[in-house]
Order: sequence, then structure tokens, then C-alpha cells
Amino acid sequence: MIKESTTLYYREGSSDKVYQASIAEAKGGFVVNFAFGRRGSTLSTGTKTTVPVLFDEAKTVFDKLVKSKLAKGYTPGPDGTPYAQTANESRDTGLRPQLCNPIEDEETLAELLAGDEYWMEEKLDGKRILLRKDGDGITGINRQGLIVALPAPVVKAAAVYDENFILDGECIGDTLHVFDVLELDEESLLTRPFRDRRNKLEQLLQIENPHLIIVETIRTTVAKSQSYIALKRGRKEGVVFKHPDASYTPGRPASGGPWRKYKFTATGSFIVCRLNDGKRSVGLEVRDGRRGIEIGNVTIPVNTVVPKLGAIVEVRYLHAFKGGSLYQPVYLGVRDDLTPNDCTVRQLKFKAGDNDEES
Repeated sequence: MIKESTTLYYREGSSDKVYQASIAEAKGGFVVNFAFGRRGSTLSTGTKTTVPVLFDEAKTVFDKLVKSKLAKGYTPGPDGTPYAQTANESRDTGLRPQLCNPIEDEETLAELLAGDEYWMEEKLDGKRILLRKDGDGITGINRQGLIVALPAPVVKAAAVYDENFILDGECIGDTLHVFDVLELDEESLLTRPFRDRRNKLEQLLQIENPHLIIVETIRTTVAKSQSYIALKRGRKEGVVFKHPDASYTPGRPASGGPWRKYKFTATGSFIVCRLNDGKRSVGLEVRDGRRGIEIGNVTIPVNTVVPKLGAIVEVRYLHAFKGGSLYQPVYLGVRDDLTPNDCTVRQLKFKAGDNDEES
């Protein structure tokens, strides 16, 4: 039970951030939890108390935390999404989502758009989440298989259903956009074709709820072409192609695969390899096997915490130069749901004609 909470926000220039802090009852006392991130995104979460403490001690920690944020320019506000914390956070569940390989050339993209062999969905810019409901227990699982806190509205939405299930989707703000079901009432659906899993998903989520939404699947050539044009004009993230007869295989195939993604804008995940002294910028690195390759710097906006050495960060850019740097990089934030193995050179989108490995 939440005993005290506050939502703070900061808005200046391109910055639009939310910070939440709360005192919650826990076994043996109280804990101070927090959630933070860009407004409208799925927030990163944590705790200031690794073990429950007395209320007075929790209150002191809470007040100090809020005071420090106010000193940095945050102000109280009603906006934001409360998070349901869990004592099992960061425990490995053994579950992993299926991942997409990028479409690396326009010819492949045209082939996938031209026929009805592959279905298409909008690629959403959120946090990948597996949602597991087991009786009264509702758990969020990230792409590394670790238990994470969920937005309280998502937990409440999942609790409406009598069935037990494991859903796969993208969490954006206080909404889980669902595109697959992996288990239903103790029956594994992993070996079933996607078309069957999709039918099961639509039958399951018949109750309309703004915090648990089914991602639209587009199945015909004409509809795919129309939707692709509309999504690109609308400056959306991109599209995903899925083979309707494919089973669900956790992890990422070495190449190709039944799930393929195409991004309209270039974003990448990079390892912070250098903190530039006296400057609000950090050096970035990608991996080519075990070898690290520096790919330039990115400026960290004012009133944003400079990421630590070794942190993984998300950066938007126009294109990459072969053997050089990113052109017009924009810092988007820390990615605590990724590992260095995700920061590969293959994700880079190079300037047209500059590299045959464009992806």
C-alpha cells in the first residue's frame, strides 16, 4: 500500500521528463521507490531502500529525494503514471522474447510489401515487455528475462481477466500494446503458428481497455502499402513483418528470420566508452564481435544526468559515416533493458553509398 507519493515534472526546450517517488508498505516496514524518464515513455524504476526500514527513516529518505529534484528544477504536477513495484524485481524468469532482425536493403523491403506471404504491424517505440498473469500474480518481464515493475494501470487491466497468460508487447507510458500471446491457461503456444496465436489473442482481449491494446495486424498487399505510406508520413518508428505460419522462437536469429523490422528513422544503442572531461558529452562505441569500435560523441542535454562509463544509451541520428562518427546525433536516454551484445555494428545505418552493410 502506498503511504505517500508525489509526481514531479521538468519541461524546458526539448526536455519533458517525469519523476515519481513514493513510500510503500513492505514486509517488516517501508520502502522508498522511484520511477523516472521521458513523459509518455515507459519509466525506469528503482528503490532508495534495499531493505524495509521504519517509517520515519523512509520519510527522511523520501523528503531528501524530493528536495533534491525540486532543487534541480522539477515542479509538482499531476501528470505521470504510478508504478506497481515488486519485491522480485531483477530476478531471472528464464523467459526471453523473440527478436527481429533488421531489413538491410530496399529490395527486401519491397518484396515483403508486395505479397501477402508476410503480415505487417507498426513498430512501436516503447519498452519490450512480457506480461505474465498467474492467478493473482501479475509480472512484467523485460527483454533480458528479468522481472521489472509495471505501470499500475497495466496491472489493473490484466487483473480483469480470469485466464492465466503470457503476453508479448511494447509498453508505452501506462499502456501495453500487445502483439502476441505465448501461453494461455497453462498451455504453451510457442510451437503454434502466429496466425493461431493471433486468433487466441483476439479472443482473449475482447474486453476494451485503454491500458491493454492489441496492435493492428495488416494482412493484404494493398492494405500493407497504404499503411506503410501513412506510417511513414506520420513520422512513426517503422514497421515489422511477420510470417503467419511461424512459431515463436525466443532470441534473435543469426540472420533473416520470420520477424523482420524496418525503421523509418535511424536510432541505435551504444556503449558509453569515454566521459569527455569538462564537456557535457560522452564517447560512443559499438561492438564488432569482441572488438569495440568508437563511433564519435553525443552531447548530453542540460538538466539530464550524464550516463556512467559502460552504460548503454539510445541515440537518434541521421546516418553513420564509415569508420567515423554519427551525423547529427541526439541523446535519447539510458537503456537499462539492453546488454553490450545488443550494441553491434550491424545496427548502424550508413550514408547511402558509404557502406554495403547499411541496415
